[in-house]
Amino acid sequence: VQLQAFGGGLVQAGGSLRLSCAASGRTFSNYGMGWFRQAPGREREFVAGIRRSSSVTYYADSVKGRFTISRDNAKATVYLQMNSLKPEDTAVYYCAVYYGGSYYDTTSYNYWGQGTLVTVSS
Repeated sequence: VQLQAFGGGLVQAGGSLRLSCAASGRTFSNYGMGWFRQAPGREREFVAGIRRSSSVTYYADSVKGRFTISRDNAKATVYLQMNSLKPEDTAVYYCAVYYGGSYYDTTSYNYWGQGTLVTVSS
């Protein structure tokens, strides 16, 4: 599976961005997906996850109510709508393919995109 994430950039605090992650190589609708982020000097952390049917989503407490994960199986794309952005949201954001276990754990994902940088200025 190849994953291409894009949509990052520089935004002021309180602003919005939408990240996209396009998948190719396997049947996208068969897999759950997740978004993670990694800030400089910090470990990669879970942001949001979505089951293959979009019926169930998961969020880190730090983004709940501000971020929304969604997917379009026909386009083989998963999205992360980020609103009310804060400087602490600054990180490289990665999409990943879920294969089993907890959606919150990095070890539950076996394919990763290259990441897209989000910078939130205060």
